[in-house]
Amino acid sequence: MVGWHHRLDGHEFDGLIGRSWAMLFASAGFRVKLFDIEPRQVTDALVSLRKEMKMLELSGYLKGELGAEEQLSLISGCSDLREAVEGALHVQVNPPYYVPLVELVPHPETAPATVDRTYALMRRVGQSPVRLLREIDGFALNRLQYAVIAEAWRLVEEGVVSPGDLDLVMSDGLGLRYAFIGPLETMHLNAEGMLSYCDRYGEGMKRVLKTFGPVPEFSGATAEKVHQAMCVKVPDDAEHLAARRAWRDGCLMRLAQLKHQLPQ
Repeated sequence: MVGWHHRLDGHEFDGLIGRSWAMLFASAGFRVKLFDIEPRQVTDALVSLRKEMKMLELSGYLKGELGAEEQLSLISGCSDLREAVEGALHVQVNPPYYVPLVELVPHPETAPATVDRTYALMRRVGQSPVRLLREIDGFALNRLQYAVIAEAWRLVEEGVVSPGDLDLVMSDGLGLRYAFIGPLETMHLNAEGMLSYCDRYGEGMKRVLKTFGPVPEFSGATAEKVHQAMCVKVPDDAEHLAARRAWRDGCLMRLAQLKHQLPQ
């Protein structure tokens, strides 16, 4: 059994991350208990899970060997935290179904066996765990993401490129490559190995990096400019945003399926 203490984290709304974890563990045959300090969240989550898992089954993207009904039978709600974690193999406090990365960050006093067991569990349910050797503000993924966002913002703020074209630089440029290999392997492959790359391009990279500006404020005229550009593509009402998120998740599902089929 997996005990799941669900928490809204301020980045994904309506418990999307928590529901994804529940689906993920159920897909591997684990029994899951859902808990939230707000009981209605659990009730709503169970309704949403049934709808989403049925949709995934019809589209052929449901994970695991069990059918949707079998997986749904493994998930139940719980109104008491003590009951939720009693006998649990793993307690998950709020990535989940479409993005498999999991960052494992042990406390200095965490037993190595605990990290090893969690790593093995994440692999068992189809995730891609990575071990951070020490805690750092923002973890690894967010720090990389924020670095990209900061330079993207500066390029728009300084009038170098429009918001729409900036997103194309990533979606039709870097993003295509980074969906399969990371920045370090990219360097390694773009020359005769890493040492060759550093020798060939190191000075040029340092020159460009020195031109980067200060941390943006993410407010004011630039925020309004970016907002208006994004709303041309995706209006910020609930219906349009939900439809675009569904499109995004469908793309991630198809990409995940392709990556699973390709040799590593």
